[in-house]
Amino acid sequence: MKIGLEVHVALPTKSKLFCSCSTDPAEPNTAICPICMGFPGSKPMLNKAAVESALGIANSLHCAISKDISFVRKVYFYPDLPKSYQITQMEGSIGIGGYLAIGEKKVRIRRVQIEEDPAQIIREGALTLIDFNRSGTPLVEIVTEPDISSEEEMRSFIGSLRSILYYLGVDINKEIKADVNISLAETRVEVKNVTGIKNMIETLRFEIERQTEAIRNGEEIARETRGYNEKARSTQTLREKETDEEYGYIFESDLTLFRTEDLKCNRPVYANEVAMELANGTDVSPKTVSEIIMLDSYSLGQINRLRGRHELRSIIHGIERYKKYGSMERVPDSVLDNIVLLIEGGKEVSKESIQDLEAGKEVKVEYSELPEGQLEKLIDRYLAENPDLVREYARQPKTINLIIENIARPNGLHPKEVARKLMPILNRIAEVK
Repeated sequence: MKIGLEVHVALPTKSKLFCSCSTDPAEPNTAICPICMGFPGSKPMLNKAAVESALGIANSLHCAISKDISFVRKVYFYPDLPKSYQITQMEGSIGIGGYLAIGEKKVRIRRVQIEEDPAQIIREGALTLIDFNRSGTPLVEIVTEPDISSEEEMRSFIGSLRSILYYLGVDINKEIKADVNISLAETRVEVKNVTGIKNMIETLRFEIERQTEAIRNGEEIARETRGYNEKARSTQTLREKETDEEYGYIFESDLTLFRTEDLKCNRPVYANEVAMELANGTDVSPKTVSEIIMLDSYSLGQINRLRGRHELRSIIHGIERYKKYGSMERVPDSVLDNIVLLIEGGKEVSKESIQDLEAGKEVKVEYSELPEGQLEKLIDRYLAENPDLVREYARQPKTINLIIENIARPNGLHPKEVARKLMPILNRIAEVK
């Protein structure tokens, strides 16, 4: 099975790709002008901010960046395209030949290209309405090679791509749209304009089942373009698959070559790599860190702010508890600082304690004090009941943080006092073993 994607992403610009009309939502057919309406004699002018944004995406996907980019006219006739052609890129694309790593695998990127969005078609009963506000909105299209071979890989690819786009400033609340190309045999079937990862997965599942059944029955898979029906959770034939020749690509003579050498772009952030670096030398898994920071730069900033003074496990747990019980979208510094102190003090952070901290009240940690010799007995009993952790400590000393937490928290003990008594006992046991 081979799966390739053509992912379309709206670029975060204030104005459209070839005119000064706003990209912000407005009343239908109000953010328009002669250029994005395709009036005769109107001339496009390239939006530099859109090129810089697309450059950042191409760079983050390890593409070779073209020194000179150009545009072509993709000719087709449809109500959402007032010029009867779409301005896009082909050989002069901004990025060529990159990749996106998903685990140990690299999904190759054929090209990253800039293009304009068509208008929006709205079906209302027997009526077909068109809102031209979207016409000319700057998009980037990310075309992969057919390297994805499973539902899990497609989900991972889109998840990683969304994280990269998020850290580049792209509004990922706007659903990512993709053309999904699927082939179980030699013939490729394209499903157009699938919106959102959930629908992409449903599209893939349906097409695998449909094509498998056809192959089993000895039927030939038609090379065609299909559409996804969200209500029926199925695909249906739209038309035969077009060839490049049918689109009649010609050079866009109204736009000259555009040089990229002096353009600047944001540096990419790869959440999985950052998570590996943060988790290195701790008892926290990179996956746990990645889940926190994948689409949350604020939490990443909080982790970096606190990790020199506190255990990573406590910081992560504090952010998770606030996300569950906090009333604000972002945890204030002072509140998170106190939550982490409570966690390190062995106190369970409840909804009530978070509400008290948000209200500016003081929440203290009261530690239990054991009679002389009782803490050593408690430690000895725990280590005897958990020999696997002792063996793990001999191989990986960072396991001590988990042992301290497991002894201190349920017994209301100060972690530092537990650590002081635990270290010589653990080291003695490890030497004997």
